[in-house]
Amino acid sequence: MTDSYADRLVDEDALRAYLDDELGAVDAFSVARHRAGHSNETLFVTHGDDEYVLRRPPAGETADKAHDVLREYRVMDALQDTPVPLPETVLACEDESVVGAEFFLMRKLDGDVIRDDEPERFATSAHRERLGEELVDSLSAIHDVDPASVGLGEFGHPEGFAERQVERWSQQLMWAFDTTAEEREVEALYDVMAWLQEHAPEEHPHSLVHGDYKLDNVMFAPGTPPELVGVFDWEMATLGDPRTDLGWLLSFWRDPGDEETVADEFFPAFLAHEEYPTRGDLVARWEDATGYEYEHDRFYRALAVYKLAGLGEMFFARHLSGDADDPLYPKMRETVPALAERAQRIIDGDAPL
Repeated sequence: MTDSYADRLVDEDALRAYLDDELGAVDAFSVARHRAGHSNETLFVTHGDDEYVLRRPPAGETADKAHDVLREYRVMDALQDTPVPLPETVLACEDESVVGAEFFLMRKLDGDVIRDDEPERFATSAHRERLGEELVDSLSAIHDVDPASVGLGEFGHPEGFAERQVERWSQQLMWAFDTTAEEREVEALYDVMAWLQEHAPEEHPHSLVHGDYKLDNVMFAPGTPPELVGVFDWEMATLGDPRTDLGWLLSFWRDPGDEETVADEFFPAFLAHEEYPTRGDLVARWEDATGYEYEHDRFYRALAVYKLAGLGEMFFARHLSGDADDPLYPKMRETVPALAERAQRIIDGDAPL
C-alpha cells in the first residue's frame, strides 16, 4: 500500500508478525486495500498459500458503535454451522497495537459482489428472477435462525427495537451534524425524525437481524444459475425486528416505472429491468418463507432511507474532518438532502411499495 490514508490502516510488519505467531510462519505475505466499501475497511491479506480478508474500522474518529468489527466477527462465527451462507471465520484480535484498531480475519471467497453493473452471465429472464430469489431466501435464512441455539440468545434486546432504531440513528445524525452544520443544514430530516418517532410500531416479530442487508453486501458464486455464497458486513447485526431488514433491502430495489432515483451511487439502475422481481415479489417470497407479515411499509422504508441519510451524513462529517479519502463522501453534501426528500415522499404515500 502506498497512499497516506492506507498507511494508517495497517502496520504490515506488525500484522505479519502477529499472523506468523497465530497461524504459523510463512514466506509469502502481502496486504492490499479493497476500496469498494464505504464503512469498515476491508484489506486482502495473502499469508503463505492462504488468502484472507481483514476487517477493521476506518481510521480516525467514528460515531459510537458505528464500526464494531468484533461484533461483526461474533455473529459470523456463531452462524458458521447454519444455512446462512458465510465465509469461514479465522480469528479476532482485540489488541489495537497490531494494526491500530481491533480487527478480524476471515477466508476469502471467490465470486462477485454486484454493485453498479449486472454480470453478463446473469442477463437472462431466469437468472434475473433467481438472483432476487436467492437474495430473499438468504435473508429469510437469517431471520429463521434460533439465536439461542447458536449462542446469540443475549445478542440484543428485540423488545422496542423499531423505536430504538429511530433513536439510535437520530443520535448518529446529531453526531454528524456537530461537524456538518457549518457547511449546510438538512432541516427536512428533523421532520422525518418526528414522523418516525410517532409511528414506530409498538409490536413486531423478533429475530436475528443483519442490519445492512442489500445486494452489494452479498457475494454470488462464479457461473450460473445465480448462487449466493456469502453474506458480509454484519457490524450492525443484533436481535430485533426482521421487517427492518426487509425495509432496508426494499429501499435499494428499483421497480420498472420508478421515478428517477436520488443518490444513484447507492441504487443499481439495472434492477429496474422488467425481468427482475418487483418489490412486491420480494415481500411475498419473504412472507412465505418466514411466516411473518410485512406491515407498516411506510415506516420501514422511510426508516431505511432515514438511516441511509444518517450514514451519508456521517460520511460527509468524516470527509470534512479529513478522516477519509473515499470519493463518495464529498458527494453527500447534496445526496443527504435528496435522501431526506425521498423519505418524506415515502411518508406522504407518494412512493408506494
